[in-house]
Amino acid sequence: MNNRSELGRPTSGKRRLKDLLLQKDNRCCADCSAQDPKWASANVGVFICLKCCGVHRSLGTHISKVLSVTLDEWSDEDIDAMIEVGGNAAANAIYEAFIPDGFSKPGPDASHDDRMRFIRSKYELQEFLKPSLRILSMQPVKSSLQPSFSKKLMSSFRSSQSSKRSENSEGMVEFIGVLKVKVAKGTNLAVRDMLSSDPYVVLNLGQQTIQTSVVKSNLNPIWNEELLLSVPQRYGSVKLKVFDHDTFSADDIMGEAEIDIQPLITSAMAYGDPGMFGNMQIGKWLKSHDNALVEDSIINIIDGKVRQGMQLKLQNVECGELELEVEWMPLEQ
Repeated sequence: MNNRSELGRPTSGKRRLKDLLLQKDNRCCADCSAQDPKWASANVGVFICLKCCGVHRSLGTHISKVLSVTLDEWSDEDIDAMIEVGGNAAANAIYEAFIPDGFSKPGPDASHDDRMRFIRSKYELQEFLKPSLRILSMQPVKSSLQPSFSKKLMSSFRSSQSSKRSENSEGMVEFIGVLKVKVAKGTNLAVRDMLSSDPYVVLNLGQQTIQTSVVKSNLNPIWNEELLLSVPQRYGSVKLKVFDHDTFSADDIMGEAEIDIQPLITSAMAYGDPGMFGNMQIGKWLKSHDNALVEDSIINIIDGKVRQGMQLKLQNVECGELELEVEWMPLEQ
C-alpha cells in the first residue's frame, strides 16, 4: 500500500518536488538569483523567490500558476510538469535564450518595478524567446489545469528524440547523442612539481572516462584535442579534473569543475536540425556563484553545428582556468 499524507495524496509527490528543488540550479530564484526559493511557477516550471512570486501572481494563472513549495497542496499534474521541465536551468535556456547583449537581469535586491519589467518581458511578452516558439495569444482560460508551455516544449523535444533512439537490450544504456569536447588550453595552472607541472585533463560522464595527452612542464598548456562522450538518456553533469602526471608516484590533482550540459542539449532540441539555420545564438549557460564559469557560456549554431564555448575557473585549487568548446551531435547525425 502506498504511504499517503494527511491530505490524502502520495507523500512521494512532495518528495520528488523537494528532490528537484535541491538540485544545484534550483537553489536560487530563476528570475533574480536570490538564494533558497520557496515558491514555484508550476505551469512554467521554475522555482522563484518571495519577491518575484508577487510579480508572477500579478500576471494571472494563465501565464504563471504560483504555488508554495512547502505550504500548498500540489496536484500530481503540477509536480509532473515541474519534473518534465527539469527546473530553472532548462527553462531559462529557452525563456532567456535571446536576452540582448548588455541587458542585465534583476538581482536579489532589485526594485519591484525592475522585477515587473523583466518578468513581464520574459514570460508574458516572451521577448527573450525564439520567435517561432512564441505564443501569439495567452488569454485566461477557466481551467487551472492548462498544460504548461514549457512542459509542452520539453515533451516535444524529448518525444522526438525518444522516437529516434534505437532499441537496446535489457540492462543496456540508451544514448541520445554524442558530446564532442574540444579541450583548448589551460591558463595559469597550479604548480605541482618543483617549478612547473605536467598537466592532463580527465573527463567523466556516467561510466565513461576519457583524457587528453600530457603536456610536459607547462602551466599554460595548449591541447586543442577533441574527445568524445556518449550521452545517456539519463545524463548528469560532465565531471572534469586536471592532474599533474608523475612517473614514480600518484598523479596530483590540479583542480576540478563540473559542466552542466542540460542548457546545450535543451537548446539544441528546441531548434531541431541546425543545418536549417544560419549562424545565431540559441541559448546560454549562466554564470552563478555555484558553478565554475568565468562568464556566461553562449550556445550558438555555427556552420550548421550546435556549439558552446566556455571558460572554467578550476575549483578546489589555488589557481588555474580551462578553455573548452563543446559540440552536440544527436544520434541521427
